[in-house]
Amino acid sequence: MNYFATFQMPKPVNVSGKSSSITNSFVNGIIPCIVPSESDVKECLDILGLDPLNLKCSYCGDNYTEWDHFRPLIIDKKPTGYISDIYNLVPSCGKCNQSKGNKPWKTWIMSNAKLAPKARGIKNIDERIKRLENFENWKDVKPINLEELVDKELWKKHWENYEKLNQLMRESQITSQKIQSQIRERYNLIVNQGR
Repeated sequence: MNYFATFQMPKPVNVSGKSSSITNSFVNGIIPCIVPSESDVKECLDILGLDPLNLKCSYCGDNYTEWDHFRPLIIDKKPTGYISDIYNLVPSCGKCNQSKGNKPWKTWIMSNAKLAPKARGIKNIDERIKRLENFENWKDVKPINLEELVDKELWKKHWENYEKLNQLMRESQITSQKIQSQIRERYNLIVNQGR
């Protein structure tokens, strides 16, 4: 019997491996959330062909769980200039939202990426694409140069804080590895002395 076939160690935690969460926080923290009017929400759902009483994912048709940023807010650890408003949000299920990430929606939906609609064999993808294209063309949405809208010193301070936090996480990773090593060594001594 191979007992290791059923055993799995927890994945090691890497302090500096959380940098994408920090990036998301620093970008999402400055992105405005513009609350839409009820008529804008209705128009959005009409364009997407969705029933507000039985809301489904715009990408695959499963039950929706969240509203996805249709155009990504972050690419290459930088804000894209898109914001959180009704012209950039579509109902989505968690599977699609996680799979799509910050990829362009049209490339992703027809890709073989894990959990992408095509890869999952979702029917009527062409119809969904047409509705999403109509949504994309609903308003002339262009990215905003966020940096131009704020005080330069304030913008600079925000990104300096971001760099400091990432540096601190890298230093913390080195410290945590040293602590882990010392604990492992001393634990092994205690266990071996008890035998």
